[in-house]
Amino acid sequence: MRARDVVFVDGVRTPFGKSGPTGIYAHVRADDLVVRVIRELLRRNPTLPKDRIGEVAIAATTQIGDQGLTIGRTAAILAGLPQTVPGFAIDRMCAGAMTAVTAVAGEVALGAVDVAIAGGVEHMGRHPMGEGVDPNPRFVSEQLVDSSALSMGMTAENLHDRFPAITKARADEYAAASQRKLAQAYTAGKIQPDLVPMAIRTPAGAGEQELGWGWATTDEPPRPDTTAQALAGLKTPFRPHGRVTAGNSSGINDGATGCVIAAEEVARELGLTAKMRLVDFSFAGVGPEVMGIGPVPATETLLARNNLTMDDIGLIEINEAFAVQVLAFLDHFKIDGDDPRVNPWGGAIALGHPLASSGVRLMIQLAREFAEHPDVRYGLTTMCVGLGMGGTVLWERS
Repeated sequence: MRARDVVFVDGVRTPFGKSGPTGIYAHVRADDLVVRVIRELLRRNPTLPKDRIGEVAIAATTQIGDQGLTIGRTAAILAGLPQTVPGFAIDRMCAGAMTAVTAVAGEVALGAVDVAIAGGVEHMGRHPMGEGVDPNPRFVSEQLVDSSALSMGMTAENLHDRFPAITKARADEYAAASQRKLAQAYTAGKIQPDLVPMAIRTPAGAGEQELGWGWATTDEPPRPDTTAQALAGLKTPFRPHGRVTAGNSSGINDGATGCVIAAEEVARELGLTAKMRLVDFSFAGVGPEVMGIGPVPATETLLARNNLTMDDIGLIEINEAFAVQVLAFLDHFKIDGDDPRVNPWGGAIALGHPLASSGVRLMIQLAREFAEHPDVRYGLTTMCVGLGMGGTVLWERS
């Protein structure tokens, strides 16, 4: 047996929305977000026969309601794929979509399937993080984890404690830069090509007129006029006189992502364009109370296994769950906060972070960036993961 090379063919996502009763997806089902993504992937890749798709893997952190019922399978049926195409659901919290990609990549590499669809969805307005969860009391009573481990904001404050050189001012400046970079990318038309317009409905509220149906065509969370000075005055909800604010963190968001993963030889056979090749991946565990440091050991393991250093990496897409978490990663690898390799089009602080969907969002942007930088051979997508994990995927120009 030989392992086949695995490639990222194409990826799309819905615009990301703000969660809550006034967000763009307040009256849209989570599974419909995924269905729209799958249908768009098929539309954009007309030479891909539906019956060649061997797996649909969709992640959701809160697998309940319209995000439950083995959403990979149900979304595949709803999207019009043949009933012979199987599917499954994944939960690795924030790294759900990333894990969906690495899981189907293993199937493709071994020859179990030729082509797969992988992605994620999170409708945090309908399903708040932690809905229906019942943590075992032994976690705290037996001191298996610090009590702060179950609050992502507190874990970010813990990182500030561990790395005092990462001040609130640095975090705010990084957050403002993320907003600026995204605004510039939007102006240059770099984000829009991979957004799939989503039908949305605004029903009548109390005493209001029915607004009917419309289209979500752009991301809702960005605040392009954000400045570090404005962020400095925001409240610190997780700790009095803390350093983590709504401005230097990702938001509470809704959205879905998806991509086509295939064997490189099959992509050529079907006339599909491979945007990048998956080289290797690594997931690592860290102390749950400092989950934001997770990308560091995951990346170290990956680089060492492939005899690479950070100097070999030309592009880095890191999920901005919190500014402090990104800065801890950059400081560890001695990378400047304004290094042009890092999130050149902005990140989750500006775009939002619909938990399980974000891993593929990183891949979509990296694939586009590869196309703009023909001199770059290697790129990374990396993210921290709740309960003390990190995940990193190494990609190569195909």
